[in-house]
Amino acid sequence: MTGSVLPTDRPHIPWLLLLPALGLLSLFVFFPVVYLLVLSGTTGQFTQNGLTWVGATQFLRLWRDPQFWQVLRSTLIFGVGTVVPATLIPLGLAIALNRPGQGASSLRAIYFLPAVTSTVAVGLGWRWLFQSDGVVNQILSWDIPWLADPNGAMILVIALSVWKQVGFNMVVFLAGLQVIPQSRYEAAALDGAGPWQQFRYVTLPALKPTTTFVIIATTIFTFRSFEPIYVVTGGGPLDATNILVYFVYQQAFGAFDFGYAAAAATVLFTGVLGLVLWQLRTEA
Repeated sequence: MTGSVLPTDRPHIPWLLLLPALGLLSLFVFFPVVYLLVLSGTTGQFTQNGLTWVGATQFLRLWRDPQFWQVLRSTLIFGVGTVVPATLIPLGLAIALNRPGQGASSLRAIYFLPAVTSTVAVGLGWRWLFQSDGVVNQILSWDIPWLADPNGAMILVIALSVWKQVGFNMVVFLAGLQVIPQSRYEAAALDGAGPWQQFRYVTLPALKPTTTFVIIATTIFTFRSFEPIYVVTGGGPLDATNILVYFVYQQAFGAFDFGYAAAAATVLFTGVLGLVLWQLRTEA
């Protein structure tokens, strides 16, 4: 009986089958990455004068640029401020909603809604709500200049980013919870473990791969969060909310300094790639 294994005398067949996928990967992934690296070693604009190769000069310029370090600091604050609550809050919601029932299903849908709403539309809404004379300050009788204060603006964009990511992360945690065998909890209960002990010694270890994925995915999403910054704060005030992806946009399409923007984008790409490799190594 003839099997489905490809004959060994035609080893080129698998490569022919992979050729369309490899072509698409080369066009939309490999070529842009290589072009980014090449562009980061140039200066000039896409005009008749063209680009000039300058090697690592753009990276040295980044190293000496105080604004870049301020942007990097803001990126780290924005990242940590988003990733921690966007991991813990969905975990708590997933545990609370990991039960059958129409009420739980409705709440899951409600919490997931932010993940499928337009970030631009939501950002415009938040900008209107949190103006100095906006609805939030009027209702709470506050006088906080959210958009004019560096700390207030950072809190605002972090809150928006967390709100946007909670629903997706909750669904991921729910999927992780539902594959944990019930027998583990029954065995832990027979040994006298209470709810906290079961959560600590059964749930958390079983959710380790899921938690790692959520942290990495949330970090990547946060690092590329362009719309909230563009719509709500514009990177201000005083570069307080100017994160790396928005800095790349400013240099490329504001100052038309494409080589410098490519160097900053290379730093961002390297950081994200490092996180992905760390996740793959952790799961191995």
